[in-house]
Amino acid sequence: MDSILSMLIFFPAMAAMLGFVIEKENLRTYGIAITAVEFVLSLALWASFDPNIAGYQFVQVVPLISQFGINYHVGIDGISLFLIILSTFMTMISLIGLGDMKSEKNLIVTVLFLEMTMVGVFASLDVILFYLFWELSLVPMLYIIGAWGGPKRIYAAIKFFLYTFAGSLVMLVGILYMAYLYHQATGVWSFSIPAWQELVVAFDVQLWLFAAFFIGFAIKVPMFPFHTWLPYAHGQAPTIGSVILAAVLLKMGTYGFVRFSLPMFPDAAVYFTTPIAILAIIMVIYTAMIAFAQKDMKQVIAYSSVSHMGIIVLGTFALNAEGIVGSIFLMISHGIVSGALFMLVGVIYDRRGTKMIADFGGLAHSMPRYATIFAIMLMASVGLPLTIGFVGEFLALIGFFKVSPFMTFLAGTGIILGAIYMLSMYKDSFFGVITNEKNRILSDVNKRELTALVPLIALVVILGIYPKPVLEPINNSVKLLISNMEKKSQNHETKRHLKNVNTIGEAK
Repeated sequence: MDSILSMLIFFPAMAAMLGFVIEKENLRTYGIAITAVEFVLSLALWASFDPNIAGYQFVQVVPLISQFGINYHVGIDGISLFLIILSTFMTMISLIGLGDMKSEKNLIVTVLFLEMTMVGVFASLDVILFYLFWELSLVPMLYIIGAWGGPKRIYAAIKFFLYTFAGSLVMLVGILYMAYLYHQATGVWSFSIPAWQELVVAFDVQLWLFAAFFIGFAIKVPMFPFHTWLPYAHGQAPTIGSVILAAVLLKMGTYGFVRFSLPMFPDAAVYFTTPIAILAIIMVIYTAMIAFAQKDMKQVIAYSSVSHMGIIVLGTFALNAEGIVGSIFLMISHGIVSGALFMLVGVIYDRRGTKMIADFGGLAHSMPRYATIFAIMLMASVGLPLTIGFVGEFLALIGFFKVSPFMTFLAGTGIILGAIYMLSMYKDSFFGVITNEKNRILSDVNKRELTALVPLIALVVILGIYPKPVLEPINNSVKLLISNMEKKSQNHETKRHLKNVNTIGEAK
């Protein structure tokens, strides 16, 4: 098991290279088989993971450029474990649910390369290695949107790339300066994430470094006002691109906050808590209102995705166990639910060639199974109790309630708005009489689509009722994170804030 993380990272890439010589008609089966093996490997990782150990496990270090302390350094904790499983699971599901596509062979190979980069980001414990996988993830998604997207795919692909790449360059400046500070403090070069998390940085320097990393992560999330690339990317991307983008790639930004921003710059994290919370609340309310005004089903879900990411950001910067655990669980639940919703839009688009709400109506009569599945995912999206969406949102909001009840109340209105625009879209699309004869003869979900959607339904219900197997490992790692933040903090105001917001959590 010592090399299982390396297997998880590089197995899809090696399989992708072999995929170039596989016959076109067999490649879909090949791609599904490869992603299924990758998913089983991630489950084996979970089975071997000790939930009682809060630190990093399955650590592997191979020197690459020793004189500068750059290593192939991988490992996971409870925070990254389930994001890796989410990546492998949603990649497999997206290929199972893939409809007929032109140049399908190239698409499947591209998705396998993308899977390598996603797993690599969550497994990396070397900052340079993390940054390489972070940047490499842009290339397959750029290709997926640009080659298989809608009429404005080139514009959407370039906007996606330029926004995220520009943010990454700012983050790179922060990375290099942080490495310089580590060298100044210790006399050696190192890009080890655990080592950087132990380095104490002066408060004024923390502010600038926090800002550099924040820009890179905030654009990826995407936070307001950097969010404008996402609706274009989702609107023009093929279904498989939207599923992976929403389910996994957006989580890289919020994961970055937890892995870098909080443990490395605790004083700056507390200092910027209120401004970031304000931006997150704007995300929640503003994009929810935009979603309500959309006429395109896919755009409704795209803006809904930004709104829910605002709750994740809010929970992260609650800086207590409830909030951070809730935000990480919400990353997982949002990945499953938003991925399923984009897949469901793809199902109807494959049949009708349109995503406009006005083109539908009465779909529950002609597609009852489809309507039922859509309703389940919609309820999970709006946070109905006993669904996966409720657990993360409840914990994230209750965590931030200890910071500011009023701001939490404002964020909570986003849940109400979410119910309004999602139920409104559902009513207009699925209820009423069928006015367009094309909708009367639509076929319901087929076996291939059910194979992809049923596991998502199962997770929505099971983890909504019994989330403990996921919450427990996350909680142990988060408590260690908070403890390290308190020890590392130099600012008395920071220590007092962290102690205050964690009082209830410690009592429990």
